[in-house]
Amino acid sequence: MSSENLPQSPEQHPESSSERPLRKPRVAVVFGGRSSEHGISVVTAGAVLRAIDRAKYDVLPIGITTDGRWALTADEPERMAIADRQMPNVDDLSDSVEGGVLLPLAPGNREVVYSEPGSVPKALGEVDVVFPMLHGPYGEDGTLQGLLELSGVPYVGSGVLASAVGQDKDYMKRVFTSFGLNVGPYLVIRPREWQQDEAGARQRIAEFAGDHGWPLFIKPARAGSSIGITKVDSFDGLDEAIAEAQRHDPKILVEALLRGREIECGVLEFEDGPRASVPAEIPPVQAHDYYDFEAKYIDSTPGIVPAPLTPEETAEIQRLAVEAFEAASCEGLVRADFFLTDDGRFVINEINTMPGFTPISMYPQMWEKSGVGYEELVDRLIQAALNRSTGLR
Repeated sequence: MSSENLPQSPEQHPESSSERPLRKPRVAVVFGGRSSEHGISVVTAGAVLRAIDRAKYDVLPIGITTDGRWALTADEPERMAIADRQMPNVDDLSDSVEGGVLLPLAPGNREVVYSEPGSVPKALGEVDVVFPMLHGPYGEDGTLQGLLELSGVPYVGSGVLASAVGQDKDYMKRVFTSFGLNVGPYLVIRPREWQQDEAGARQRIAEFAGDHGWPLFIKPARAGSSIGITKVDSFDGLDEAIAEAQRHDPKILVEALLRGREIECGVLEFEDGPRASVPAEIPPVQAHDYYDFEAKYIDSTPGIVPAPLTPEETAEIQRLAVEAFEAASCEGLVRADFFLTDDGRFVINEINTMPGFTPISMYPQMWEKSGVGYEELVDRLIQAALNRSTGLR
């Protein structure tokens, strides 16, 4: 990226020691990343970039490539969409294959720098808040949040602990169980167990299948967007399913089938605390055996918003969604996913601390039906982050 194309620093004005710069707050939208959810992160960031009020905020798009380089990208959200069933990626959006963005590392310094080999580093101005549109490991899991805490830079969404808990389905279920929330039957196979006693791990899975029956779902413990999940109907497909899950995470989860309806509910933090949206139902997608990645993002059918529930069921899932938000010490936003089982129980499947966030994603749709439009939703999240203290809270 040539220096003449670099984003310009927002205009600075003299300030006294008690005043902030007289300028619009600057939002760094960070997206992409090293996880297998790179593409959907780019799509989500494109939608957020379109929605941010440019009369109210300055914007700095920063993409993280699949190999971890922080790249400046053009502010061109129209290039950040699924095209011909293919996901976009940061490498195609970055004009430089070597230049990198450097965030501040010292609290009190919010100056962002762009550097290319053989060139003088260029200051891009201060960033007031980061909107991390990253999904999966190395971004949604507390790693980026920890970096921003060290820098003292406010950011949208949950902190380090809640982000880590929300990414790791093993510990997420443990937290929910400790707070009295219902979770479905599951088994965890850790990397060391698989490496040192593969036969013993297989035996545990066999015993789990004996207790809960087939089919089973084999999934990565720390991935999202339904990536790496396989439904297996017998031992014949087990090895392939385990290998697919371990391509994304060496720690895997084995879950029993829950028969019922898939219901989701959004939680948003307001000035007086978290509130729940109207819930949505995820209908079965034709030609897909379950709600996998392609069913979710490529061949998706509209969710039913609001979900056809009784008033009592609606109130109950809203209560449980807020309870899950509080149990994991979340901030900002969460999408809580449940099963309404055939025997009438709500069983929590997982939470997403940075859910899919395009206008057609379920989280924004639920809030749209609850009276909070997409642009207002983005603005509320930015304002909440700007008003939140950094450090321990």
